[in-house]
Amino acid sequence: MVRHTPGLAAGLPADDDILLDVPDDRLAPALVAAGRGEYEAAAKLLASTREAGEWENRDRYVTRLAAFARSRGEWFDDWRFAAPHDPDALLVKAELEVARGWDSPARAELLREVTPLITAAAEGDPGDPVPWRVALDQARGTNAPHTVFEKLWAEAVRRSPHHYGCHVSALQYLSAAWYGSHRECFDFAERAAQDALPGSLVQALPVRAAFAYLTSEAGPGPAATVPRERLDAAADLAIALSHEYTAADPWPAEVRNLLTYVLVRLERWTDALEQLRLTGPYATSFPWDRISDDPLGQFLELRDGVRIEVAAGLPLGGRRAGRGPRASGSH
Repeated sequence: MVRHTPGLAAGLPADDDILLDVPDDRLAPALVAAGRGEYEAAAKLLASTREAGEWENRDRYVTRLAAFARSRGEWFDDWRFAAPHDPDALLVKAELEVARGWDSPARAELLREVTPLITAAAEGDPGDPVPWRVALDQARGTNAPHTVFEKLWAEAVRRSPHHYGCHVSALQYLSAAWYGSHRECFDFAERAAQDALPGSLVQALPVRAAFAYLTSEAGPGPAATVPRERLDAAADLAIALSHEYTAADPWPAEVRNLLTYVLVRLERWTDALEQLRLTGPYATSFPWDRISDDPLGQFLELRDGVRIEVAAGLPLGGRRAGRGPRASGSH
């Protein structure tokens, strides 16, 4: 193990080069400007995504801008004052208030009060699916019944049948941790992945279902056990998706981080090391913030652990081992 571990660092960035939640080249200038108290760059960025129908980018940017406004809100207050009916500002406001509501002991009550904001955002651009993703998140937090969820889901897919953010929100609603079951969650994820467009991140939904199963607080009961083969199939599909993107591409970084976690739980060490190389310097808070208060530290610790496990499986001759053992049943 001592002999092989240093060599397994090849292709992995140094610890000091790892970055957490790095914004892309379009979002970064808007965040910098917001830090100076200027909202115009953010307004222009979101307007461009709306006009071009870039719904995936729009969803990511709205989430990040709302998070920034939560900690430093002066620029956003100025934007709201200058353009109170701007559909982009309305959408950020809805996302911001849903995020705030989640952290309150009175979550359901506060989230219900956000309904007019979500409605205003949806009316701001009737073709935009992102307000419906926000509505799906709100439904989960307000204990909305399946009938309400199904209506919101129908509105979301009518606007964008393959929107990743809406699918993720729906998957969370259907998970065993909320209002569904492990089986319902996997069935939904696998159907969506099968229907997904080539290269779509929707193909990573089964590995998200695997993550939900592996991190289930209640623990999988006998009637809810997901076969190991189904977990491996989810990981294999996400590996194939990862290979469709170039190494060190920030766009699929969260999927690669998530996939790495699942591969580690499945003890597929060599596959996990490969994903760490493909991930490059782009660590993401999710999924590490679900298991640690220090997501970057958790990511770095896991990298070291994976290298040690792979090294331990290599014979002295240096020939690379295959996948980790495939245990039967669940983990």
